[in-house]
Formats: sequence, C-alpha cells, structure tokens
Amino acid sequence: MLQRTLIPLRSIGIVGSRRCLPVSFVRMCSTSEKDSEKNWELTHPRQRALEKADYMMTHPIWTTEELNSVEITHRPCEKLSDYIAYGSVSLLRFNFDLFSGYFFGTMDESKWLTRICFLETVAGVPGMVAAMVRHLHSLRLMTRDHGWIHTLLEEAENERMHLLTALTLKKPGKMFRAAVLITQGLFVNFWFFAYLVSPNFCHRFVGYLEEEAVATYTKCLKQLDAGDLPLFAKMPAPDIAIKYWKMPKDAQVRDLLLAIRADEGHHRDVNHGFASQHSDATNPWGPGK
Repeated sequence: MLQRTLIPLRSIGIVGSRRCLPVSFVRMCSTSEKDSEKNWELTHPRQRALEKADYMMTHPIWTTEELNSVEITHRPCEKLSDYIAYGSVSLLRFNFDLFSGYFFGTMDESKWLTRICFLETVAGVPGMVAAMVRHLHSLRLMTRDHGWIHTLLEEAENERMHLLTALTLKKPGKMFRAAVLITQGLFVNFWFFAYLVSPNFCHRFVGYLEEEAVATYTKCLKQLDAGDLPLFAKMPAPDIAIKYWKMPKDAQVRDLLLAIRADEGHHRDVNHGFASQHSDATNPWGPGK
C-alpha cells in the first residue's frame, strides 16, 4: 500500500490547524503563479466556475448625464401619515447627526466612511423585510405579488453593495459592530410589524429617508470638490465598485459617490411611488429599472 508523506498545515502558514497535506499538494502550491492557476483550474473546476460567476441581481447602470443630474428633492406631505413619516425621519436624522458628531468639527474621510458604513447597514433592512412580508402574503393568500418583491430585493442588495464597497475602504471596530448588531435587532423587528400594519406608511418613510441620503452624499461630494477630502480625491474606486457599477478601470472614489447617490435617488423615487400606489397595483419598475 502506498504511503504518502504528509506536511502539517502550520508549516505552510495556516496557523492553528493540526491537519496535514500531501507533499504533492505543497509542491503544486509552490509552483509559479501561472502553473498554480492552471492546477487550480484542473483540480477545482466547480469552485473556479463559482468564483467567475456573477450572482448579483439586476440594477440600473447610470450614464454620466444621469450621475450628474441627481438633485436634492422633497415630496410635500399631503396627509397625516406623510407628516408622521417625515417627522420620524427628521427626528432620527437629528439624533444620529448629534450623537455621531456630524454637527461638530470637520467631516474627514474616516468620519465619512464610518457614517456611510453605519447608515448602509440600516438602509439594507427595509427592502429585504418588505420583500419577505410580501412573499409570505403571496404564499398565504395564494395570489400574485405583481412584481414588487423583485424590486424590493434589488433595493436591499443594492444597499448591501454600498456597504460592502465602503468596507473595502475602512474596517469597523468592535464597538461599531456592536452598535450595528443592536440597531439591526431593534429595527428589523420594528419594520416587520410596521409593514404588516401599513405598507404605504413604510414606503413613504423610506422615500423621505432616501431624500436625506441624497442630501448626505451631495454634501460629501461638495466637500470633495472643495478640496476638503484630499485622500478621496486621489483614491481609486475599489474593484468591487468598478465591477458592480461597470465603471471605467480608472474610476475614482468621486465616481463611486456619484453612483451611490444616483442609487439613493432611485430608491427615493421608487418608494415614494410605491407609497402612492395600492399594495395590489402592478409594479411599474421592471427588473433593473
């Protein structure tokens, strides 16, 4: 019976493991980069196919004209629920700005990334929860959803991609992660019951929330253009952003901020539109629209 010589994983840099690998595998890993790539293709064809696949949902790809034409807008309140939604958003923003230091001192690159990361962890919740509620409603009543679920899931993933992109520029600490954990636990449960009671109110709330998001990113862009964010001015856009928004290879962080702001403007218009429709109406926004 053939005996294979085994080498501990610790000896090749994998700390904390007592497992061993065949010498042949270690030799394969020590070959040139080109040979390693070829060997990986041969020995792990399924894994390589998964890495090359694109599992992202459809989403708008903005033209230069669309990116530069996003404006800060506000939909006037028309009924009591609108006033409550707008008042709630205004109160939440004021308190968050107060406790996060947005009102005091200068917003540098680090503060902006911290703010963006935290807000995007919250912004990814409403679309996912709303899609889940509508999905369960469709199953329970055995009726069609009329296309809302797809758009809501696209919104949730889009906000998550904003977060993942920001995380390539700054890694949060333990306190930040704890704050996100607590906030998400509270907000997810609140939003679930709120959407069961009044979907229209929830979409109006998100519409006003996205109005604030557009204003926030616009302020960041103005600071960048004024020369107050020199690190952002020279920083290339992360690869994940270039792939997701199909940007030029030489795209900068400014291009990334424009794309995120355009996304937020789109979510603003979609949610205000949903809030003005009956929940059984057909979704006017097709996939990626």
